[in-house]
Amino acid sequence: MAEKVVVITGASEGIGAALAKTLAAEGHRLVLAARRKEKLEAVAATCGQKAIAVVADVTRRADVEAIRDEALRRFGRIDVWVNNAGRGISRKVLELSDAEVDEMMAVNLKSALYGMQVAVPYFQQRGEGQLINVSSFLGRIPMATIRSAYSAAKAALNSITTTLRLELMATHPNIHVTLVMPGMVRTAFAQNALGGTPELAPGRSPPPGVPAAQSAEEVAAAIAAAIANPVPEVYTNPQQARLVADYFQDVAGFERRMASR
Repeated sequence: MAEKVVVITGASEGIGAALAKTLAAEGHRLVLAARRKEKLEAVAATCGQKAIAVVADVTRRADVEAIRDEALRRFGRIDVWVNNAGRGISRKVLELSDAEVDEMMAVNLKSALYGMQVAVPYFQQRGEGQLINVSSFLGRIPMATIRSAYSAAKAALNSITTTLRLELMATHPNIHVTLVMPGMVRTAFAQNALGGTPELAPGRSPPPGVPAAQSAEEVAAAIAAAIANPVPEVYTNPQQARLVADYFQDVAGFERRMASR
């Protein structure tokens, strides 16, 4: 694959950091963005001289614009923009505060919207490019009640991503919009969630049929494959597609099985 300039938000750890290392090994130039300067610069250092770190809070539109400007200043173009920043929460629906809902929407939806509104007009001027929004399997099947507002924000991200793809399809066929939906991933996501994440209660098991947790590197490999060969949607674990089919074929039955586990 030809060398690309790739912007990755949320690149200081987890999926973003793993994707940065994967793409660096493939020879791409990288613009890595996150809030935590030391962690971000450490990731950039592991990626070699073709990677730069841009400290930014992607819940601020001006910071997202600054990422674009620095990418163009340093590398002259942007080929791929990956909206990866996100955060979870451990709250059931009736326990959510206004501030917690606002936080989930800001981090998981609005940050991606800013990236879309910054990157896509540039792609339109250029006539090509790829936007990748990293969502969650919970945006398609909200089966973890403790992730209530997170699932809602990711469902909104799924919808707005699809809408953008449809908007661009007729007028800009060389701009690809990809939605990536990981399931459980072995990262610090659970520890970093607002409210932390409680241990699984004794005697309870993971939902039946739910794929085992993946490594961040496995998810990164799936995203890298979607950069090499753009597709509309990616379930990072192929078993997820079967689970989605089961859910929509019998929502009531599926939910009963989830509730009784």
